Amino acid sequence: MLSPFSFVSAQLKTSDAKMEAFVNGLMSKMTLDEKIGQLNLVTGGQSVTGSAVNKDIEAKIGKGNIGGIFGVWGTNYIKKAQEIAVNNSRLHIPLIFGLDVIHGHRTIFPIPLGMSATWDMALIQRSARIAATEATGEGINWVFSPMVDIARDPRWGRISEGSGEDPWLGSQIARAMIKGYQGNDMTKSDAVMACVKHFALYGGAEAGREYNTVDMSLIKMYQDYLPPYKAALDAGAGSFMSSFNTINGVPATANRWLLTDLLRKQWGFKGFVVSDYTAVNELSAHGLGDLQTVSALALKAGLDMDMVGEGFLTTLKKSLKEGKVTQAEIDQACRRVLEAKYKLGLFANPYKSISADVEAKAEMTDANRKAARETAEHSFVLLKNKGNILPLKKSGTIALVGPLADNHSEMLGTWVVAGDPRKSVSVIDGIKNVVGNDVNILYARGSNFTDDSLLNERSWFFGMRQIKDKRPAQEMIDEAVETAKKADVVVAVVGESANMSGESSSRSDITIPETQRELLKALAKTGKPVVIVLFNGRPLALTWEDKTFDAILDVWAPGTEAGNAIADVLFGNYNPAGKITATFPRSVGQIPIYYNHKNTGRPFDGKGPAKFKSDYLDISNDPLYPFGYGLSYTSFSYGDVKLSKTNLKGNEKLTATVSVTNAGKVAGEEVVQLYISDPVASISRSVKELKGFKKISLQPGEQKEVSFTITPDDLKFYNTQLKYDWEPGKFVVEIGTNSAETRSASVQWTK
Repeated sequence: MLSPFSFVSAQLKTSDAKMEAFVNGLMSKMTLDEKIGQLNLVTGGQSVTGSAVNKDIEAKIGKGNIGGIFGVWGTNYIKKAQEIAVNNSRLHIPLIFGLDVIHGHRTIFPIPLGMSATWDMALIQRSARIAATEATGEGINWVFSPMVDIARDPRWGRISEGSGEDPWLGSQIARAMIKGYQGNDMTKSDAVMACVKHFALYGGAEAGREYNTVDMSLIKMYQDYLPPYKAALDAGAGSFMSSFNTINGVPATANRWLLTDLLRKQWGFKGFVVSDYTAVNELSAHGLGDLQTVSALALKAGLDMDMVGEGFLTTLKKSLKEGKVTQAEIDQACRRVLEAKYKLGLFANPYKSISADVEAKAEMTDANRKAARETAEHSFVLLKNKGNILPLKKSGTIALVGPLADNHSEMLGTWVVAGDPRKSVSVIDGIKNVVGNDVNILYARGSNFTDDSLLNERSWFFGMRQIKDKRPAQEMIDEAVETAKKADVVVAVVGESANMSGESSSRSDITIPETQRELLKALAKTGKPVVIVLFNGRPLALTWEDKTFDAILDVWAPGTEAGNAIADVLFGNYNPAGKITATFPRSVGQIPIYYNHKNTGRPFDGKGPAKFKSDYLDISNDPLYPFGYGLSYTSFSYGDVKLSKTNLKGNEKLTATVSVTNAGKVAGEEVVQLYISDPVASISRSVKELKGFKKISLQPGEQKEVSFTITPDDLKFYNTQLKYDWEPGKFVVEIGTNSAETRSASVQWTK
């Protein structure tokens, strides 16, 4: 009798056999031009992230010269394009339609860095599920998400698009996103195929500068940067996107070690790989040769689909004749693309996700907006709350100031393709919705986002522009000060605009723009209590703000329900529980800065003489806010860490327990974090590594025992031979409220 697992395995084998037979039959009928055509991904021009836009798309579809289209949405356009492919092309092969659905489609959720601060996999998975439902309602069946790049340099704009600095947490989030997008069956009409990006190491760009070189050791690569990609693969991701950067000196898009040896041979990936936007063409700028040469290199490396550049379409036939590529290599790439379409059910029903009725019903529903509001609330991180100024009283007078206070367009954040800013909730409207007439709201803009002409020019693109108040800066500040004087408390809504982070938005200065800081300085001089509501797509250097102001609430870029969620937290309808997933530096000079750094032979512990130690002359080594940090409107106290054993052997399991008590007066949630360190090993290990967490809810005075099960798998690391294993010895188990504030206990573990 077959076990349930054997039955499932047998089903998968049968399904794979059917797919192979179908694809074999189809490919036997295809011409060389039609096979190459399947490798060509073009943009329809609704949304682009580069300067190139493809031409003569309809004619090429009819000739079988296009395998997929991205950057378009809406059932009208997509149905027409699919009809051309199915009815006019010789073999009626359907197109695949892709889109940058990053943190929601129509209903926009917080930016991914903000969502990661929820530490809530169910919320994150639900956001991807809702995005998939809305996107498929408009005919989309492939999304360029999740971005799982580990990033430790907040100067890099695309840190906003990922889950921060930790590989373990990043892996959990990658799995949740894949499950949310793809569901259990990609042939269903509300499922999309995920595309994991950017493979690989893109977040390690030197100097935090977009598209820049990446260079790191293999141990660092395997231990700290690759795990989230592997986790996404293991969760069933259907496709990967190659990155722009070099790896071991070879650009990822032409890197055979990366795309074939690692991804396919070592990890067993069975899906297809698409290039990033014109990444094949850009291999020439890397110094690898002309378009024909680099196209051949990319195909031979294991790239299956060429985005926008049409190098495959225009050169592979010639390269085949000249012996620079083989028929087998073209066939393999074509097969992988066709298999993806088969897995999506497009051969069975090319129009499976194209329904005007579904399109009308699926978007921006009340349920979707409610989910976006809840997710945003859970993403906010309370960075400071001196004297418990928050939550605010639902009475009195509030001065609401700042360029983000009465603004719809900036609520959604970076990388929003189909979201409508007109449907977003501004901060001032959200406060009115939550407290009504109980609070008197006085508003003054106070400043523009920036008066720096260079930053202003480079922050807005594709016709987008700062909504700028033309009054002199001092006049705006004076108005804000006079408004503040009439209020009981000032709420300053400041920070980065949506386009100050994201792709091609690296910043060398990661402080709040100077124009807004001048406003904050003037508000500080009023003597009124000031609460900063901070919009940002990256960790910012907030040393002055932390010293000067009473409270700082980091709301990232909250999405469609921004104003309602912010008001809920400001007035205590929800007690913030977010924890940062990327370290906040004191100064840009500390970058890169991250919690799981290696030991040094001359560590500085902050005590005694500092000379000839690993430190700075002018600043502390410590970050302003460490990884995992976040306050609450209540306080939590931790007991000592208790271990089930202090000596273990082999595959035994260890239970580590800590008691957590809500010592405050209001209910709250706490993210209890587990870290493990390995003091003595064959290589220098990280000072600690996150290995688990549990999010708990406690009533005032309530105490809970929180337990973690630890196995030898949690002790493993990559050694100098890149063997993933653990070594016997002493281990330190740490449990706490963030990476810097923990309780610890030691254990001996032998093999």
